[in-house]
Amino acid sequence: MASPDLPTTHAPPAARTSADRWRRRSRTLRWLRIGVPALIALILLGMAGSVAWNAFRTKPEVAGDPDAPIRLVNPRFVGRDDRGRAFVITAVSATRSQSDYQRVLLERPSLVLDEEGPEPMRISSATGIYHEGDRKLELKGGVRISSPQQSFETAESLFDTKTGELVGSGPIQGTGSLGDISAQSYAVYGKGERMVFKGGVRARLNMK
Repeated sequence: MASPDLPTTHAPPAARTSADRWRRRSRTLRWLRIGVPALIALILLGMAGSVAWNAFRTKPEVAGDPDAPIRLVNPRFVGRDDRGRAFVITAVSATRSQSDYQRVLLERPSLVLDEEGPEPMRISSATGIYHEGDRKLELKGGVRISSPQQSFETAESLFDTKTGELVGSGPIQGTGSLGDISAQSYAVYGKGERMVFKGGVRARLNMK
């Protein structure tokens, strides 16, 4: 006698769909657990390699020389002499001497006596040295001395910021209030109000 056929059990479609989704989600989560840490590790490894490569290629900067002289551009020194008379010293540059810290080397210095007064005197030269110890300004090379009523040229001049006096031991020539004058040495007192010439003085006076 033949046995009766047993009925086959089939899962509902909705249950199969849910199971498939769960399996796909489970596989995705497994890949994420493995892939995300691996990706982060690769990124960190790449960043470390990039930093090391840049550090290898970049040349270290050469440190500045601590013994290099101090240099100022367009300096301006303002002061007064012992009598309270104002003066101004300017230059294209000022560099402190390495051999003598009290000496300041000036490029194209210019000195103005009584800048705000009615008759300021201006002295300029190619180079200069300011001696901080005795507060004297040494001017050399094409020294020009000028004011509203006089103009002179000489090779060297020395200005004492304490007394306000300007002296020179080299030849000087130019035009003053009285006429043309040349001499071997000179001195200027009182902001140019009085000039004294010495040594082979020659003058051509303007007769009024």
